[in-house]
Amino acid sequence: MAQTVAQPTADTPAVPAKLPLRTIAPWAVFLGVLMLVLLYFVGAEQGATSVVNGTDVHEWVHDARHLLGFPCH
Repeated sequence: MAQTVAQPTADTPAVPAKLPLRTIAPWAVFLGVLMLVLLYFVGAEQGATSVVNGTDVHEWVHDARHLLGFPCH
C-alpha cells in the first residue's frame, strides 16, 4: 500500500484581518454594562439597595452568591 506525505508549500502565511475598534466598541460597552448589571444582581440585590421588592431575586441567585464568595446570610 502506498503512503503519501503532505509536503509543505511556499505559500505566503495567512495574516489575520484587522478589525477596526469602531466595530468592537459598541459590543464591548454592551457586554460591560450587561456584566455590571449581572454583578449587581448577584452581589448586592438585597436589603437597603434592593431594586426589586421581596426575596425572589435573592433566591434565584443564591447559589451564585456562595459560589462567587458573596456573603448573604
